[in-house]
Order: sequence, then C-alpha cells, then structure tokens
Amino acid sequence: MNERVEQFARECGAWNQVYGNRNFMIDEHFDLKKFARLIVQECAGIFEGVYTDQQRPERIDTRIKKHFGVK
Repeated sequence: MNERVEQFARECGAWNQVYGNRNFMIDEHFDLKKFARLIVQECAGIFEGVYTDQQRPERIDTRIKKHFGVK
C-alpha cells in the first residue's frame, strides 16, 4: 500500500496491526467519508490547474472533485 494511503488511513482512525507484514484494522470509529475525500483530493491535486481539451475547457481537478461530490 502506498505510504500516502497509509497516512490517510491512520488519519481517519485505522491502526496498524503487525503479523509479519503491515495490515490495517478498521472499526466503527473509522471515518470512511473522510478517507474517500482525502484520496479524491490527492488525485485531483495531481491535475490542479490542468485543463481538458480546447473545445470544452474545464479544469481536470474540478471535474474529478465534482464527479465524486468533494469540495
């Protein structure tokens, strides 16, 4: 798992459980919505300020966030 995704998981309430390799444990305190939002924001951030084609210019980061309902 990517270090950034692991960081997001911990930030949202998951904790590491080690059994020879790293596994994450999730319980009712895990904030799934926050986890999804953080991933969408990270992906959108890759395309910040980048536009789609000239026929219908639209910022890609805005389009990704809109698609997933993230502000």
